[in-house]
Amino acid sequence: MGSVPSTAASPAARPSAGSPARPLDELLLPAVTRLPRYWWVPLALVTLLGGVLRFTSLSSPHAVVFDETYYLKDSYSLLLHGTEQQWPSGADAGFVSGSIPDVEDHPSFVVHPPLGKWLIAVGLWLFGGDDPFGWRFSAALFGTASIALIWFAGWLLFRSVSLATVAGLLTSLDGLHLVESRLALLDIFLMFFLLLAFVFVLLDRDDGRRRLVARFNRSALGPWLGVRWWRVAAGVACGAAAAVKWNALFSIAALGVLAVLWDMNARRVAGVRRWFTGTLLKDGPWGFLTMIGVGLVTYVLTWSRWLLTSTGYDRNWAELNPGQGPQWLPSALRSLWEYHVAAYSFHTELDSHHTYMAGPASWLFMQRPTSYYYESPSAGTDGCTVDSCSQAILNLGNPAIWWVGVLALAFGIWLWAVRRDWRFGALVGIYAAGYLPWFLYPERTMFFFYALSYFPALVLLITGAIGVLTGRLAVPRSGATAGTPEAATDERVVSARWARRWRTVTFVFLVLVVALAVFFWPVWTAQTIPYEHWRWRMWFRSWI
Repeated sequence: MGSVPSTAASPAARPSAGSPARPLDELLLPAVTRLPRYWWVPLALVTLLGGVLRFTSLSSPHAVVFDETYYLKDSYSLLLHGTEQQWPSGADAGFVSGSIPDVEDHPSFVVHPPLGKWLIAVGLWLFGGDDPFGWRFSAALFGTASIALIWFAGWLLFRSVSLATVAGLLTSLDGLHLVESRLALLDIFLMFFLLLAFVFVLLDRDDGRRRLVARFNRSALGPWLGVRWWRVAAGVACGAAAAVKWNALFSIAALGVLAVLWDMNARRVAGVRRWFTGTLLKDGPWGFLTMIGVGLVTYVLTWSRWLLTSTGYDRNWAELNPGQGPQWLPSALRSLWEYHVAAYSFHTELDSHHTYMAGPASWLFMQRPTSYYYESPSAGTDGCTVDSCSQAILNLGNPAIWWVGVLALAFGIWLWAVRRDWRFGALVGIYAAGYLPWFLYPERTMFFFYALSYFPALVLLITGAIGVLTGRLAVPRSGATAGTPEAATDERVVSARWARRWRTVTFVFLVLVVALAVFFWPVWTAQTIPYEHWRWRMWFRSWI
């Protein structure tokens, strides 16, 4: 996609005197660039596994679950009218029974952008609004596709099919990811587009370095690298993520910072004398235009139906308030601006109590997962064969993944801070951008499922830690300065003996992940089980 072929650096395309003597392609480009033969087999297997788990009994429960009450109705309204409209009372029961009522002729104030709801509407268009399979089809599809995406992210980071497959397997067997993929909710779409943007930024990193090798000159600022199409694609993905939920903006900012830092480091390693200024002047303007500019255009385009009709909430605000708002904007965009001001105020002032609210400090160990659905069928109903049964959907992550993930995060911070491994620095940064900003709003009502946005970084940190500890991944030498011959030669951090031991630990860990996925499957998917069996799975009172 617009990449420059990788070629060996000619003498003219090497750093000036006093810089590393190694060819630029060895300094800047990954040693492994091609996928091995039959790479698609493990990718297909983990994606197929995840797809089966996400689509099996997708219509169950035949009920409007948790926030489906908002997004299902908003999506159906978008499909029929192009904007969100208010619904009469009892509309949820109408969707369940198949007798869907008509919307009321009044716009509805909604606080999330429309893209995620438009994607849900695709399933409604394909399968109808009277079948939960249609409500949840798009979420299951994007959840399954994200397994393949995280596989590619693992490959681009670690250049190992086995490690990429571990990342895909962990994603396919995680409860939070699974539950969010099986309901008509928004967070799976947010996670997908942020992950897609990260994959595009990784591709742009390689592409930019290939361009630098091919176009290298001895000017003080270095060459202009041209229009970088992977970065344009990243801009589209970032705009789409923001068009699902606004909390994507923190992760988008982190991706932009990563892209700039990678550009700076590439020019510095290449021997560009004024690498900082060169990055700002040669890469900066185009980088801003392609990521932020393209992202903003993409975001506004997702509001097209609202802009092109007059039935949306606050659509005619500018005409009714001609002297207010940013006067430099056209009236339609001034109305959209005011809508965003009102929605932002709602988000920042949301502090109503909820039984399953959970602050970010509790997310690391899953202290308070969200109960989306619970019913207690009695003997002879819904497949219950004992006195009392349970049907539950709890968005509990796989404990082996989330609890080991805390250790992997600490190890990743060490590999970044001490060994200066850019891969772990990137993952820690993405994790932090999705997690830490929530501490800025301590009074806001929050839930554990907000953690899904940085879940891919968690999985990739675990995968990278496995690679390092089992000897599959080498890391920069301790104390080596980036851009020097010593830093270009990586080393293993564990001995062969300890690597074998860690492989055994990894095997046990993966077996445990599979076992826990089987164990928690009933409470991830509303299976009818005896009440006593449900209690076996509630390890802590805070999970109830």
